[in-house]
Amino acid sequence: MNEKDAMEFIGQAAKAGIVPGLDSIRELCRRLGDPQKELQFVHVAGTNGKGSVCAYIASVLKAAGYRVGRYISPVIFTYRERIQVNDRNITVKALCQGMERIADVCGEMTAQGLPHPTAFEIETALGFLYFLEKKCDIVVLETGMGGLLDATNIVENTLVAVLASISRDHMKFLGDTLSEIALQKAGIIKSGSCVVSIRQPEDVQKVIAEAARKRNCPLTVTEKKNIKNIRYGLEKQRFDYRQRKKLKIGLAGKFQPENAALALDVLDRLGECGYPVPEKSVYQGLAETKWPGRFSVICRKPYFIVDGAHNEDAAKRLAESIEFYFTNRRIIYIMGVLGDKEYDKIIKLTASYADHIITVTPPDNPRALPAYELAKEIAAVHPKVTAVDSLEEAVEMSFLLAGKEDVILAFGSLSYLGRLMEIVENKTGKAVR
Repeated sequence: MNEKDAMEFIGQAAKAGIVPGLDSIRELCRRLGDPQKELQFVHVAGTNGKGSVCAYIASVLKAAGYRVGRYISPVIFTYRERIQVNDRNITVKALCQGMERIADVCGEMTAQGLPHPTAFEIETALGFLYFLEKKCDIVVLETGMGGLLDATNIVENTLVAVLASISRDHMKFLGDTLSEIALQKAGIIKSGSCVVSIRQPEDVQKVIAEAARKRNCPLTVTEKKNIKNIRYGLEKQRFDYRQRKKLKIGLAGKFQPENAALALDVLDRLGECGYPVPEKSVYQGLAETKWPGRFSVICRKPYFIVDGAHNEDAAKRLAESIEFYFTNRRIIYIMGVLGDKEYDKIIKLTASYADHIITVTPPDNPRALPAYELAKEIAAVHPKVTAVDSLEEAVEMSFLLAGKEDVILAFGSLSYLGRLMEIVENKTGKAVR
């Protein structure tokens, strides 16, 4: 199987869509020798911030000398990003060999009348195989959606179960209320693990506390009030957390000190589980953390920022950062969303900050909302909106509209931001990653 064959195989599996449940992934992994049983995990769930938290944890553990597997979604630049070891993507050779092995097993399963595993189940199994092959000391595992019925939740050796910020998203699958959604997310908590959660809304916090109590797991809550002396910035931010002083992070966004603090509490619990991290590595790892597409500055004069704000809570955080960093600055939006997201709420929360809004259709995504439909929705609340036919046209128009002191902000679905960043890179001649 070559890379083209592997992508065709996963593309066919993706047509089944999302199928929550663990029976199929359990059977797939059983036939592959249950590689996940030989690995140790930090399992991370949440609605927003979980990717950043995973990035901080993995970066610090790498700085401390551990071999760290990392499983993420969605990706920005290349399919192979979703499976990484010490920040290196899975190789093309390993991808093809693993997919070929999994395809054979999937064929056996369907021949016996069992359902064909979904794309996410296949990818999860591939990650387990690769992490075992590379002899990872620890795997930072990000859930795809929810937790309880997410394919990643077949893991048993969870050292720390982590709950990032929980809000409304994927309600078709996870439930209509925050409590219902929280119950799904808290499903990653396993007996014998430690639990670390950001301070959640009261109804969510109760669900997490009860889930931890039932499984006799110690719970650590990361409190925003313990983050002090914050010095915000677009290129670098500093803060104190608990006993640690003058911590530095390179990720922008007013909410990032909270994500970093959550990661620090996780790392402290890992130390108690036999994975100590020297203080020097904590500072180094935090400062070296990269997480493209999350309020990332990719160009200056004008500032060009990309952000994956794709749901209501993320839009609130984006609006908060806009107010904080760009008061009295003229802002041009490039906006593209998926049709199954609550884009009406995203528009309501963000439209008022823009001088002009350019809408795009995220390419190669069957769930994409057409640019003209998005523009029509925006036009009801904003007088200056233009729908364009391509990402190239959106970038060109944004640079024509923006002066050197203005700001271009591209946000919405992460699925188009990688391509958009490449277009900006080609236009400016400067690396943006």
